[in-house]
Formats: sequence, structure tokens, C-alpha cells
Amino acid sequence: MIGEPTLRGLCTVPKTVGTLALLLAALPFNLVLTGAALLRSVVITSRAPTAAPATVRPRTIMLSGGKMTKALLLARSFHADGHRVILIESGKYWLTGHRFSRAVDRFYTVPLPQSPRYTDALVDIVRREGVDVYVPVCSPASSHFDALAKAVLSQYCEVLHGDVGVIDEVDDKFAFAEISSSLGLPIPDTHRITNPRQVDEFPFADRRPVAPHGASYVLKSIPYDPVHRLDLTLLPRETSEETATFARSKPISETNPWVLQAFVRGQEYCTHGTARDGHLQVWCCCESSASQLNYAMVDKPQIESWVTEFVGALQLTGQFSFDFIETDDGRVWAIECNPRTHSAITMFYDHPDLARAYLDTGRPLIRPTASSKPTYWLYHEVWRALRHPSTAKNRLAVIRRGKDAIFDWSDPLPFLMVHHAQIPWLLTMNLLHLGEWNKIDFNIGKLVEPDGD
Repeated sequence: MIGEPTLRGLCTVPKTVGTLALLLAALPFNLVLTGAALLRSVVITSRAPTAAPATVRPRTIMLSGGKMTKALLLARSFHADGHRVILIESGKYWLTGHRFSRAVDRFYTVPLPQSPRYTDALVDIVRREGVDVYVPVCSPASSHFDALAKAVLSQYCEVLHGDVGVIDEVDDKFAFAEISSSLGLPIPDTHRITNPRQVDEFPFADRRPVAPHGASYVLKSIPYDPVHRLDLTLLPRETSEETATFARSKPISETNPWVLQAFVRGQEYCTHGTARDGHLQVWCCCESSASQLNYAMVDKPQIESWVTEFVGALQLTGQFSFDFIETDDGRVWAIECNPRTHSAITMFYDHPDLARAYLDTGRPLIRPTASSKPTYWLYHEVWRALRHPSTAKNRLAVIRRGKDAIFDWSDPLPFLMVHHAQIPWLLTMNLLHLGEWNKIDFNIGKLVEPDGD
């Protein structure tokens, strides 16, 4: 008798095979583009005079998160500034297309961050390669473990990441709300929930004065949850029984706490900030959506001021991404903080000072350049147009006005290898194991799978 997981995996086979066929059909286009770019780079390099490195002291930089576009962007920035780049990633993603970038000097696979061997593996690479600075490009699951590793790695190199206490505190939605409130920074009414009964007994009607839009609340998991994070069902439901049933449908427990947070209607914004010793040195802000695939800089002084005050008050060092809602009356409310690199960093693709803003304390704050175009991922845009032909004109406009986040005329191999080695390999392995997957995320460089990483 076929088990339910196997049956679901069998049902995924046509989708997987069809996707592989579509990628194969796109391969000739990508080969021509990559070949033209390689030829162009050879000609330009042969004609260009040799330039001295922009930095006074070249360093060896280690970057994690090698499968993700944001790691490629940072690798290119450090390389352009004269540094040597070591890229690392877990074994599942050994074929990441970014390892083929001209900006990457060495590539290593390491155990999963949860592994007891993770820190030792990082130390081994740091010592072997003479790493000066480790910049974690964290997944949601790894920021805690990179903070744990920092205590050991700091004996050998600088680590641009927060200490474990700080990382865990700001990554916890309830603790973050408490800190923000104590600093007098606007935050929606937030309550820690460890048992569904707390939702049943919550006095929604009495909370109208502190809820920005009456008594509407949403339940959100404190640990990152790829399955439930998009569910913003408003509470309470029409009846108390419906509210109780909804709360019981969530995996809430003492060991898996959630928050009940006042719902704020308005425009959502995502941000990226890199700080050193409480000083914000890299900043960008974009309109946000549930599945973010496009980034365009917007100027929001209130949000920037909020983050600047928070970073300064806690004397933060590292990379911190915040989510905000701006209401119709112009007020901004911080929703959460994710202590890791945001993909919005891709907007810095042409900024000459990004590497120095990461590495040197006391640098002036930088934002995306005035000439920076909005970033997108070409295969995402093409897929959207194929799925929804009525949007094809809009998708073409995005491509015409923006910049592909992976493709670079002087470094074209990652664009070829991500789409025609890394993702096909993951699809093939998924097919062989009769696995399930919901979508391909070219930005993060993975298949979004149930119970995946």
C-alpha cells in the first residue's frame, strides 16, 4: 500500500518533469547570453588598464549562504574592492551556481548549522584560508547558530554578527516588541502565546484602545515557520468556537511559542541595515509583499529614524532586517526584526562603497545609488508571465526598467549555472526521492519544500 507522502510525491512528478523541460528549453538562450558576455568580458579586460585595488589592506572574507543571491552580491562587492572571497554552503547545495563566480576564490561545503560539527568546520576553514572577517549570510534557521559560533570564531577572525543573546532577543517577535516598547518606539500590541486556550480567553473587545484597527489580531509563530507564516487570518472569528478551532489548528506550545499581535492595515515595507557598534552604515527600504521578488528603493525617513534609534540604543553590530507597516495617517509600526541579510541588498549592485561600509567602523551611511535600478529575477518574471498571460506586459516593463539580480556582464557564469545546474540538480534529486515542492525560489536558490530548510 502506498503511503500518503509517497502518493503526494508521485503527484508532484509531472510538475517536476515539466519544470525540467522548461528549463531545458531556456538553456540555448542562456548559453548564447553567457557566451556573449564571456567574449565581451575578455575583450574589455584585454583593453582596460590594470587598476590598483581601491582598498589599502586587502583581506580574506568568508561568506556563508552560498546558494543565495545576496551572498553573490556581497562576494562581488568584496572582490571588486580587492578582497579575497571564500564562499561556504551546506552539502545539499554543493552545486550552487555562485561558486562559479569570478568573485569567489574558494568554495567549501559545511555541515548544517544545527550540527555539532558546524562551528568546528567554520574554524577549520578560517584557519586554513587565513580568514580575516566572517560575514554570515544567514537563513532563518542559521542566525542563532552563527551567533553561537561567533564566540569561538572571534579568537581567529572578526565576525560581523551579533552575540547570541542579542540575536535571540531581536529574532523573538515578543521580545523584540518588548524592547521596542521600552525604547518608546511604535510597535503593535503584542502578546506571547504558549497555549491555544490563551487565544480563547483573550479579551479582544477590551483591546480596542491599543489595537491600531479596533480589536483585530493575527497569530504568528515566533520561530520561522515557512508553512504558517503567510496565514494572516484576522481574530476573533465570527464566533468564539471558530476562534478556538483556529487557534487549536496551530502548533502552539511552551516549546513552540507564538504571538498574538494587533493587526495593522497599510503599506508594508521591508528594510536592510548593516551596523557596526551601534552605527547604521548600510541602509535600504522597499515596498514589501508576502513573496518578495522585486526590490526598488523608497525614501521613508520615519522608518530609517526608527531603525537608527533601535540600532543605536542596543549598540548592534551585524545585519538586521526590519518589517514595517505604514498606516493611512502616516504612522509607522515595526512588525518584526530578522537579524540577517535581506535580499534587498541586491540594490547595491553598483555601489562602490558597499564593501568598506561592511568592513570599516565609522563609515558614513550609504544607500543604493541614484542610478541603481530595481532588481528582479528573470526566470521568476518569465514564469509569472507564462502563468498569467494578462500580466505579460507588466512583467516586460519590470525587465526593461530593472536589473536582473544574478546576471552580470562581467561575471555571467552564475546566471547560467544557477538556472541550469543548481536548480535542475535539486529538481532531479527531488524527483528521485519522490519529494514534494511548492515553488522554486531562484533568489534563495532552492526548492520550497514542506518541512524544508
